[in-house]
Amino acid sequence: MTYPENPTENSTENSIENPFGTSITEADILAQIQQCQGWEQRYRQVIQWGKKLPTMPESLKAEQVLVAGCESQVWLVGQQVNGVWQFCADSDARIVRGLIALVLAVFNGKTSEQIQQFDVEGYFESLGLMQHLSPSRGNGLTAIVEQIQTLAVEQQ
Repeated sequence: MTYPENPTENSTENSIENPFGTSITEADILAQIQQCQGWEQRYRQVIQWGKKLPTMPESLKAEQVLVAGCESQVWLVGQQVNGVWQFCADSDARIVRGLIALVLAVFNGKTSEQIQQFDVEGYFESLGLMQHLSPSRGNGLTAIVEQIQTLAVEQQ
């Protein structure tokens, strides 16, 4: 599923400023998470990133853009603009919003090829989060990544 037509128009509905992948990058995430002492501090940091994630407009939260395999509701849309992907995602759970932010930091602004080649497992391993997530949260996170990769392959 993609954004509605003409997403670059100055409409509030379609104009979503997302710092993840632009001003908050993979390197920023890794550096900040490595400064955290222990799981609790990492968990709080992930929630803080979730608070910075722009809220998805209600008009985009349709059933057809729900990510299957997530315990919480997760909506994901993406659009390729000038050869790179821009994603918008949201969730009804605070921790999941933070996990979405971690994913968008590495996939927003990337080409389909870069998305397919990115070592997601290595990234999650370096963050040290997966072993602390419940199996259902871990499966949901994987489902979000797989949905992004599927979109990137379909539109290649």
